[in-house]
Amino acid sequence: MLKACKYRMYPTKEQEEKFFQHFGACRFIYNWGLEQKIKTYEQDSKSISRFDLNKGITMLKRDGKHDWLKEVNSQSLQGATLNLDNAFTKFFREKKGFPKFKSRKNPVQAYNVPQNYKVDIENNRIYLPKIGNVKTILHRSLGDGDLKTATVSRTSTGKYYISILVDDNREFPEKSDFSVNDTVGVDVGIKNFAITSNGDKIDNPRHLKNSMEKLKVLSKRLSRKQKGSKNRNKARQQVAKFHEKIRNQRHDFQHKVSTKLVSENQAIAVETLNVSGMLKNHCLAQHITDASWASFITKLEYKAEWYGKTILRIGRFEPSTKICNVCGFHNSSMTLADRKWKCPECNANHDRDINASINIKKFALQEQNLIGM
Repeated sequence: MLKACKYRMYPTKEQEEKFFQHFGACRFIYNWGLEQKIKTYEQDSKSISRFDLNKGITMLKRDGKHDWLKEVNSQSLQGATLNLDNAFTKFFREKKGFPKFKSRKNPVQAYNVPQNYKVDIENNRIYLPKIGNVKTILHRSLGDGDLKTATVSRTSTGKYYISILVDDNREFPEKSDFSVNDTVGVDVGIKNFAITSNGDKIDNPRHLKNSMEKLKVLSKRLSRKQKGSKNRNKARQQVAKFHEKIRNQRHDFQHKVSTKLVSENQAIAVETLNVSGMLKNHCLAQHITDASWASFITKLEYKAEWYGKTILRIGRFEPSTKICNVCGFHNSSMTLADRKWKCPECNANHDRDINASINIKKFALQEQNLIGM
């Protein structure tokens, strides 16, 4: 079972310069490899492999124009071609978009260290090839597993982190059996972040909306600063730090909710949402991105795998909101403004969101409605 452990790093100024050198070199190799793939396909209608690109890196080091590549960890450069290969695989299999060239202006930079790094927990430091020993706050143990690829990253606020992938050589636990009583349906929303089939409503904290006034002030200060000045850079850092705070609040909230749901139930039924299509509604786009449903579902999925629980997905076209969970009547006249309604067939009073979560649970327990279980 693979797990990633993330730690904060505190490099010296000299080490920061070396980090920037690695970021730039890996970005250069990624863009160079993407250019080679595009040219090869246009000229010969063939795809150049990652191994041919790695041979090309050796030739670049010898041509006299790219001697600076020798100062960078060679395995990290090969990791850039691996990332490029994975990007093309994702493009062809999942249709996620053609790989794009990376920009040096991107505030978030990263590079991979496949091996030859050493972790010293006692002295709180990590040795990285071509960098040396970097002070790192190792706040938790890596365990007894095998250390895989490490990723060094720099955030937009200037913080450095290292994420180490650890294989503990254990298999995922077997899925626990579940029944109607230990299965919960979850309907995500804007007014309430999540509504369960048990009738529980989890309030939406609206981290972005509640911070919008201060964010506007900081953004206005940034816009007034002269481009290229030190004051503009300071104002940009303030905006970045505030965005980071909002992001951390959102992740903290979602981790708590997802852990609670996974620990209390054997199976969780969720609805497949077309988030990209919903974002085209400009009246709701900001609220949807603030809720970050996709990130929440991802947390539910990997935590369910860790603890042997089951995630049940139903199709996006199932009319979970408009169907009476008692008699099955379809209320085709319901609009988004209708929060409560009464079934004309069985006279049952429904809360829109609770009714939807109950229907999601019912649909999920019918195998013909499941997606990719």
